[in-house]
Amino acid sequence: MAEEAKKAPAKKERKAKAPVEVPVEVPVAPQPEAKAGEPKKGGSARNMYHFMGEAWKDQSSDVMRDLRWQRLVDWRKEGTFVRVDKPLRLDRARALGYRAKQGYVVVRAKVRKGGLRKHRIKKGRKPKRKGILKITMRKSIQRIAEERTGKHYPNLEVLASYWVGEDGRHKFYEIILVDPNHPVIKADPKINWICSSKHTNRANRGLTSAGKKGRGLVRTRGMGVEKNRPSLRAHNRQGT
Repeated sequence: MAEEAKKAPAKKERKAKAPVEVPVEVPVAPQPEAKAGEPKKGGSARNMYHFMGEAWKDQSSDVMRDLRWQRLVDWRKEGTFVRVDKPLRLDRARALGYRAKQGYVVVRAKVRKGGLRKHRIKKGRKPKRKGILKITMRKSIQRIAEERTGKHYPNLEVLASYWVGEDGRHKFYEIILVDPNHPVIKADPKINWICSSKHTNRANRGLTSAGKKGRGLVRTRGMGVEKNRPSLRAHNRQGT
């Protein structure tokens, strides 16, 4: 019996199967919704010019209020037209066409505020004929700043302008000027259109962005303003 037991093949031991792991769902906390003004994940990156523009929109912040206060103190002591090396609002200047190359000039202009009200007349005519009520300028102060700057620099053409500050008596604008006779400007296909004779003295003819806005050519179009184009003079001043 012992010999038979030795000759009999030994039974293979069955390996115990490993227990199957059941996946457990882990609860995920709900993500808060993005607030208004915050960039969404995966969106386009915002560059330096975006944050510069956002800072200029909020003039009530502590940083901008202190900077504006000191700037106005210094600007009031300076002249009416001051040439600056670099634009103060670089994002706005580049959006209007400024480039840091030869032929571009930036000038800060100072213009008085107010609606050109007349002094009250005490006698000599009817009260309603005094001519001091319901009379406003037909040009914006920004257009006046561009025209005066263009007259002060007769060899340059006004490209555009933007607001940089104001106090109780004056408004300050930075005017972008271009030299149409400069070889760098003539060789640049993005700006050499200003070298044409059609843009001579363009600030006084209302061809700048501020001039077109004041002529009613920017935000008004279609029914009711048919006589604004090509100009009011072309329709015997019948436009609005």
